[in-house]
This record gives sequence, structure tokens and C-alpha cells, in this order.
Amino acid sequence: MVSETTLRPRQLILPMFVGEGLAAPRPIASMPGVVQHTRDTLRKAAVEAVNAGVGGIMLFGIPEKRDPEGSGAVDEKGILNVALRDLRSELGDSTVLMADTCLDEFTDHGHCGVLDADGVVDNDATLRLYAEMGVAQAEAGAHVLGPSGMMDGQVGVIRRALDEVGHSETAILAYSIKYASAFYGPFREAVDSQLKGDRKTYQQDLGNAREAMRELELDLAEGADMVMVKPALSYLDIIKAAADISPVPVAAYNISGEYAMVEAAAANGWIERERTVLEVLTSIRRAGADVILTYWAAEAAAWLD
Repeated sequence: MVSETTLRPRQLILPMFVGEGLAAPRPIASMPGVVQHTRDTLRKAAVEAVNAGVGGIMLFGIPEKRDPEGSGAVDEKGILNVALRDLRSELGDSTVLMADTCLDEFTDHGHCGVLDADGVVDNDATLRLYAEMGVAQAEAGAHVLGPSGMMDGQVGVIRRALDEVGHSETAILAYSIKYASAFYGPFREAVDSQLKGDRKTYQQDLGNAREAMRELELDLAEGADMVMVKPALSYLDIIKAAADISPVPVAAYNISGEYAMVEAAAANGWIERERTVLEVLTSIRRAGADVILTYWAAEAAAWLD
């Protein structure tokens, strides 16, 4: 009766992966229980998640072929756009369908943007592709776009591109605060990342908090409908600071490395799995997140209800 923090299924968003050309789901070794889906198993698992009560699905696509520009991201026949159409056809408006709006899964160098002649990410050239990608995803049925590449100006460019073609109701969940974290390791396996090196030139320094608030304010000024803090557990203070100033909902991404640590400890019998998962998610909500992206979303939703 007097609990100050609620944790409900509708506050949980399930990230899902779909692989091009797969005949069967491909397990992700560092993320037990998570797979790269086929198009058919994706539809089935998405229906099950919606029936469990999750508030939304965030979809990531893994192509068979990649190139320097990540052209599969804007191709209407590319795996992510095809799978978005599959899910919108299957689910309609029964859940919030979200799409990862970034090039990193589609580039042969693994960066979130295209590279210039010196091998450095070209911010402005990347923005043009983000705008095209965002429109393609909206056309494919995404209710919400999730620009995660941390390019300067990405929210404004995508917003203008959507409005120009009549998708003014398509929302933007801006990855406003995304740190250059060591906890992304399992995700790199999940999307078969081609990255060599790191993304420290465009993701945030883990020691910076004031800079994070500046990034948040810039995205809000550009028209973000929701804002994201990623990762979650090592940045609960940042979630709190974002929630204190944001006039729009705040999301937090309980990322792959955080998931993997709990799963590994539970598999060894060192912690109680269900209690730990719910404690982790409750802590993120308590810090101020309105919604949480988590690989436990469907399972936790079933526990909660």
C-alpha cells in the first residue's frame, strides 16, 4: 500500500533481434535466453511478449551483407524494415513498435555513421542517412524511432524528415545520454558487430555528468518525444538528474552486460534470479526512469502479473 516505486509490465520495453536469412533462431552465447530470431520466430515471440503485457518492443536487425554506408538500413527490403512490416502486420497497434535508428549493425566497419577519407565518423554525412533511415522505418510501421548513434543534430534532422513526408505522429525516443561503456560487450555479439576499436569520439565520457545534461537539453530543443539514458545500472545518478529536468518521459536501457552479469551469477547459484531481476528493474524505476528497455521484459511482466 505504501510502496513509493511501482514496477508494472507496461513500463517495460523488450529489445528483440532478427537475423537475415536464418533458418532457426541463433542463440547469443553471452546473453543466455536471448536469440537472433528468424522472421517467423520473431512474430511468435513478439505476440507472446505483448500478451504478457510489455509496453513496447525495440527491434534490431542483423543483415547478411554490410557495406561502408550501411545501405541495408535504408533499403525497404532490408531485414529491419521487412521485420518491422511483419510485426506491424501481426501486432497492429496493440503495442508500441520501436526501431533502432542507427547504422552500426549495417556498416562493414561497425561504426554508427559513415567514415570520411581519414577514417573518422562524418557527423553531417551520417545525418542525411539517418533521415532516410527514419523515414523508411516509419513507412515500415514503426510507431517510435530510436536514434542511438549519438550524432550531433540527429533528432532535429529526423524530425524534419518525418514531418516533410507526413509522418508527424511518428515519435522519437532520443538516445540523448549514451556512454562509451564496457558493458556493451554482449550486445556486440548479439548484432555480429564489425567494430574494431571504440566509439569514444561520439559516445560520452563515463565521468561526465554536466555534459550529459547539455546533450539532453539539445535533444529536447530539437523535438525529442522521449529521452534515453544508456546504460542504466552504472548511471542511476544520471537517470535521476535527467528525470529532474526532463519535461518528456525518460527511458533507461538495462543493457546486455548488466543482463549477462545477473544471468551468470544466477546460473552459478550465487544469487536468486527472480528477486535480483526485479530489484535491478525497481532500482532503475526508483532512480526516475518512466520506462525501461530490458531483455527480461516479457519474463518480468509475467512475474509482475
